[in-house]
Amino acid sequence: MADQARYLLGLDAGNTVIKAVLFDLEGRQIAAHAIDGATETPAPGMVERSVTELWDNARVAIRGCLEAGGCKPSAIAAIGMAGHGNGLYLLDRDDEALIGIQSLDTRAAALAGKLDADKGDALHAICLQRPWPSQTPTLLAWLKANRPDLYARAGTLLFAKDVIGWHLTGKKASEISDMSGAGLLRLPEAAYDSDLLALYGLDDAERLLPELVEPTSIVGNATGAAAEATGLAEGTPVVAGYFDVVASALGSGAVGSGAASIIVGSWSINQVFSDVPVRDDRVFMISAYGRNRFANMENSATSAANLEWYVRSFVERGGHHDDPFGFVNDAVGSVTPGREDPMFHPFLYGGRLGAHQRGGFFGLAGWHGEGHLLRALYEGVMFEHRRHIEVLAEAGVTFDRAALAGGGARSPHWPAMFADGLGVPVTVAQARETGALGAVIAASVGVGIHPDEAAAVANMTRPARTFAPDPHMRAHYDRRYEIWRRAMRAMDPVWRDLAASETDG
Repeated sequence: MADQARYLLGLDAGNTVIKAVLFDLEGRQIAAHAIDGATETPAPGMVERSVTELWDNARVAIRGCLEAGGCKPSAIAAIGMAGHGNGLYLLDRDDEALIGIQSLDTRAAALAGKLDADKGDALHAICLQRPWPSQTPTLLAWLKANRPDLYARAGTLLFAKDVIGWHLTGKKASEISDMSGAGLLRLPEAAYDSDLLALYGLDDAERLLPELVEPTSIVGNATGAAAEATGLAEGTPVVAGYFDVVASALGSGAVGSGAASIIVGSWSINQVFSDVPVRDDRVFMISAYGRNRFANMENSATSAANLEWYVRSFVERGGHHDDPFGFVNDAVGSVTPGREDPMFHPFLYGGRLGAHQRGGFFGLAGWHGEGHLLRALYEGVMFEHRRHIEVLAEAGVTFDRAALAGGGARSPHWPAMFADGLGVPVTVAQARETGALGAVIAASVGVGIHPDEAAAVANMTRPARTFAPDPHMRAHYDRRYEIWRRAMRAMDPVWRDLAASETDG
């Protein structure tokens, strides 16, 4: 590494926002720039984005970050990437953008149910994952059945971050954490498998799969065209990076077998690292992120996406709040928790137990105000995280503390609520952009700054605060959690009837 190489650039491609974050070699943030993308909903259950916009926004974010950081492009030792998993990003046979489907999409719910009923056990035996609606191969199978014209034009399957990597380097590649998290690899070997594709009904899709690499592999170097578009130095190494949930766990300080990470982002992510993957079909997903390194996950689109919906739909209407999320936190803090507070089911985008699940407030009374509604939303999100964690515990995956990350970790209230509701100490990292930090952790290993992830995490992450559980509040949440679970079970037939009526038109 040259003496002048004093920085690392992390790119984090979420479901909407793309962030470029500049760090020094000790993991301290120097500058950041984010661009919010547009989400399209062409029909109920469909959640799409422009594949072209991914690169358009990424290059603006990169240039903005470099300008804000004021560093010479040649001082950047490497670029690391992280991005949301699953969904479906396709280039056509001429490498033009074809379709971008986000991981909140539920169009393939019926197909996922059929695949699960017919082949779920056989699929799980290979990839340690059962089909679900916005899983990449399930969406691809849906496209094959319902849009054969698009499927015939498909040339390469990538993930969100890989699209950016391709534009940076000219190389079409993906890495094992995203591919295994999507149920597209044989585990524990983390390899492509033709029998697996055939079970999804995709025996002709092998041609779509890009080169498969390790997360810390250098996939290429910034091209002259990419340098001109972004302000980067031509030749800067680009490292493959991670599925963003793994990146965020590492960036929050979780590393090694037994480490636990909870991410309060668009998705509810609850993961524990291990040397051997858990084999239990109740566990949602296993992601391999290195040799004998696995993240055992229970996830669903039931976390802070609910808060974003509330803020976008109600708080921001009329532009009356300069700081909408600050308003929300003040409103939550104004409420003293009580036995008769309302509750919230955080299933605006379906749930782990079925795409038919729906969100809703219940138990409202005339004396409740907006603060009560928002506190109920916070609590409902925490309760669904807790339910996921109980599934992991039943599968034999346990922990006695957790690192909290994602946008929800920045709240002055959510971390304490998680500690109280889960009954374990919860640590929040000093870094705000843990996904981007995880990306540069991979980059630092890829270019030899650190020998491995453990050393990189030790040198580049720092805790900001640890929240200890309050036994009194634990009793409060235990009581309410049982009521919340009973209400969820009671609502299930109603949700199914609603979903049926939508299907029947």
